[in-house]
Parts: sequence; structure tokens; C-alpha cells
Amino acid sequence: MNAIVSTLTALALLYTRSAGVAHFTAGAVLCSLTVKILKRCVRQPRPVVVDGRRKKTYGMPSTHSAVITFFAAYIVLACTYLPIHPSLPASSPSITRVLPPLFVVPLASTIAVSRIWLRHHTWPQVAAGVAYGLVFAPVWFRLWTCGLNEYGAMAEDMIAL
Repeated sequence: MNAIVSTLTALALLYTRSAGVAHFTAGAVLCSLTVKILKRCVRQPRPVVVDGRRKKTYGMPSTHSAVITFFAAYIVLACTYLPIHPSLPASSPSITRVLPPLFVVPLASTIAVSRIWLRHHTWPQVAAGVAYGLVFAPVWFRLWTCGLNEYGAMAEDMIAL
């Protein structure tokens, strides 16, 4: 699933050549890195896996849950508040505004819960990851809407030359 989400993000970035999508991608990477740092501070072990071995990495909070929740929350915010990028079909706002959240929210929920089903994390570890993603996404989105988008527009203009 990591490869699918990463590939789709890279394709969106390549297709739109949007500074906003680049900012979103950087946010996902930063979310992942900060969760990994937090894991080393908390140092809570993962649950025992089916074959009786523990993974060598820590479990609190769940990185998968944090990052996929960041994806879902940021996409919902972007579809709700940002203008439609010129590279996307503006003639049908339902496709660009409604379809992405309808796809990504159930996907994110399924991925987060799968971390428990697969016994990679406990409920509290997944809940902490989801909470982290839900806090990180609006903060990162606010950075974009409070000024970074102006620099992004300048960067896109320079690329278009």
C-alpha cells in the first residue's frame, strides 16, 4: 500500500506540476519523519506479531496511521478551501472536489484499522497516529494558505517559462 500511495502522489505532482502538491508531499514526508522521531522518544514496543517475534522498531504512534490520516485530512481541506488547479478539470467540480475525499477517507480508515488487524500496532498506537495526522494536516495546510501559496505561484510561473 505504501508503494501505491507514494506512486499516486508522485503522479499527481508530475501531472499538475503544482507547488501546492509539492507542499502537500513535503508535509507528508515531514509528518512521517516527525512521527519516527516521536517513536524514539516514547519507545513503546509493538505488540507481538503472529510468529512470536517483535519488530525492532517502536510502535507508538503508528507512522502509517499518522501519514495516511495526514493525506486524508489535507485532501479534504484542499478540496474544500483551495481553488481548482488549472491542470485539473474545472468544468466538473464534483469530480475534483467531491471524489477525492470520498476515495481517500475510507482508504485512510481502512489502512489505519489494518495496522491493528495485522497486529503491527495496538489501538492506542493507531489512535495516537490518527490524532497526530489530524493535528499535523491543518497546521501544514494553514502554512500554505497563510502565505506560502504566494511563493508557490511564483515558483509555478518560473517553471512555466
